[in-house]
Amino acid sequence: MHVLVVEDDERVASHVVKGLKGEGWLVDHVADGRQALFQVAAETYDVVVLDRMLPNVDGLKILQTMRASGDSTPVLILSALGDVDNRVKGLRAGGDDYLAKPFAVSELLARVEALSRRKGVVQEEAVELRLADLEMNLLSRTVTRQGQSIDLTTREFLLLEYLLRNAGRVVSRSMLLEAVWDYNFDPQTNIIDQHVSRLRQKIDKDFDPPLLQTVRGMGYTLRA
Repeated sequence: MHVLVVEDDERVASHVVKGLKGEGWLVDHVADGRQALFQVAAETYDVVVLDRMLPNVDGLKILQTMRASGDSTPVLILSALGDVDNRVKGLRAGGDDYLAKPFAVSELLARVEALSRRKGVVQEEAVELRLADLEMNLLSRTVTRQGQSIDLTTREFLLLEYLLRNAGRVVSRSMLLEAVWDYNFDPQTNIIDQHVSRLRQKIDKDFDPPLLQTVRGMGYTLRA
């Protein structure tokens, strides 16, 4: 499942992102309202966790813009404004759920999971990623190529999921560190190279043609 977290409080964002990734979900995080508008227009998400008070563009404005454009992605609003009037205002603006701060991360995770079910994430087209003869099922957490099962670790699965979602694009090491390992900087580690090498052995070694390619000086891409 692909979740966007829009939160400008670094401490809150860190706890939320860590909790979601701990459930095995792919998470993007932005801290600015204008960035959020760009992100929801550029990517498809299963759920958006949206802070109400943000720099540049208010959370309710983001929500209204999404709904006006026909975007029906479930949205969980986070806000320190937890009184009844503000909750009603958020729901009427198009929010699907409203969680007042402070909150327990376990409750947020349960609400996000409920919203994903409400959207119908269990539908076939929403849970399977494919490139050529490589297939990933996000519900059963299985990967096959040419019908043969491929056993991946949790981190390899997340890495492959991110690459499949960005198939045809070159993704940098920094992008992978942030998306899969939640590092917002390059700590001068070869962890990416090690995992990519192991993943390549599993999805390409016994199959043809190879799909996982290294783009020298830029990063990696999955391309048929």
